[in-house]
Amino acid sequence: MKHQKNHFLNLVNLRCPDPIIRIRNKLREIKFNETILIYSDDPSTKRDIPKLCCFMGHTLIHCYLNVIPYKYLLKKGKKI
Repeated sequence: MKHQKNHFLNLVNLRCPDPIIRIRNKLREIKFNETILIYSDDPSTKRDIPKLCCFMGHTLIHCYLNVIPYKYLLKKGKKI
């Protein structure tokens, strides 16, 4: 991943719903347009993180799902 991260979340060994809860909490803490690099090994995050971004108005800049841990780069958007 070539994009710069502002924050990092290591969610390896956490299972649904914990990864999404921790991502939502972190998104509440950070500023608009800041980014979070997320590592996760929970297969449900491949579905849940894109849905969270779509629902909450955040941007999924990049996801790398070829190897575990999965890597996601999110950018905080405006509240809907």
